[in-house]
Amino acid sequence: MTGKREAAEARGRRADALAAWWLRAKGYTILSRRVRLPVGAIGLAARKGDAIAFTEVKERVTPEDALGCVTPAAWRRIARAAESWMAQRPRFSDCGWRYDIIAIAPGCLPSHLKKPGGLGWREGQEPGPDLAVGRSCSSRSDGRCSSGMKGASRAVFSER
Repeated sequence: MTGKREAAEARGRRADALAAWWLRAKGYTILSRRVRLPVGAIGLAARKGDAIAFTEVKERVTPEDALGCVTPAAWRRIARAAESWMAQRPRFSDCGWRYDIIAIAPGCLPSHLKKPGGLGWREGQEPGPDLAVGRSCSSRSDGRCSSGMKGASRAVFSER
């Protein structure tokens, strides 16, 4: 691996670890991390109650940048990987499932975005066009939020 590639891999692993910690703090059980399948990849598979969240983790300068870098093609790959993962684990056949994003940005808490009102993003129904982000802070060059407090970002969905 080149130096840039190794640095990117290390950043990705740190972001995944932070996202897993965040999900555990919210009551999720981590089922799988960094799963590579012939049809695609899954960043994190986590369970809370009877729902499994296939979570894409993105770290960028701002949460908005992180959310914007998951393309419809990426969602289709994630959906194929989730279908394959579920097919290999019949013990979870009674669980519902969805596709989430955790956006990681310097100076802000992770933003966990999930489809409200149930389980649902499926292939052909990617979350990208339905996603609107509301933040209680914005990153500044000094690493503080515009409110002057560290962290404290939030993101919400807006159904169009």
